[in-house]
Amino acid sequence: MNTSPKTNSSPRGSRLYQIHVSGRLGRDWEDRMGDMKITGEISRDGNPRTLLSGPIRDQAELMGLLNTLYELHLTILSVECGPALEGQDAR
Repeated sequence: MNTSPKTNSSPRGSRLYQIHVSGRLGRDWEDRMGDMKITGEISRDGNPRTLLSGPIRDQAELMGLLNTLYELHLTILSVECGPALEGQDAR
């Protein structure tokens, strides 16, 4: 029986989240956003927006990220919770 711990970048039980915010958030913020990848986009109406995507372990981590976005005065457009990652690398 293998009892060695798994070494993955995404903790077991994390879920993949996608969060859209209005405006631009530079990639230099990735360190402050945990394991979230930052991608700039243009909405259908031509306005800039940012997609943050990556694994989130639990509600506390999600609330911390949403509070950070709030403190940056970014309008949260959507939050989508995807499948459980079960230790897979989400990046």
